[in-house]
Amino acid sequence: MNLQKKQQGFTLIELMIVVAIIGVLASIAIPAYQDYIAKSQFTTGLADISAGKTLMEIALDTESIVTSADYLGLALSGSHCTLIAANGDPGTGIGGISCTVSGNKMVDGKIIRLNRDVSGIWSCVTDADIKYRGKCVAGAPIALVNS
Repeated sequence: MNLQKKQQGFTLIELMIVVAIIGVLASIAIPAYQDYIAKSQFTTGLADISAGKTLMEIALDTESIVTSADYLGLALSGSHCTLIAANGDPGTGIGGISCTVSGNKMVDGKIIRLNRDVSGIWSCVTDADIKYRGKCVAGAPIALVNS
């Protein structure tokens, strides 16, 4: 009786091909994931200060001068903001809320500022790269943070 033994397992070259494929996929996925994390941290910072818009409107309507984020019920720092500042003048109707983003190195230290103009229209400006801005699409470099 002649029994033949079947080969089992993978050859070294097959394993090397699989490792190479995994390496190529990882080299594409890791930077994309880092971009996703940076954008989500920027968006979280924007959400941290967006809540203050309603109270800013109320303050300006009731002739109250806004001098800090605390006046608007915002903490001085949020989940991805190291510094939140606000100012508003009922005489002009102009106000603003700003946040210095903390987190991923791609957005760390970037500034988000929500500005209210005389007609009550809010705009968002930032010095962050365009791919991390999310809903802050009208972003432009910021000259003065607390003007």
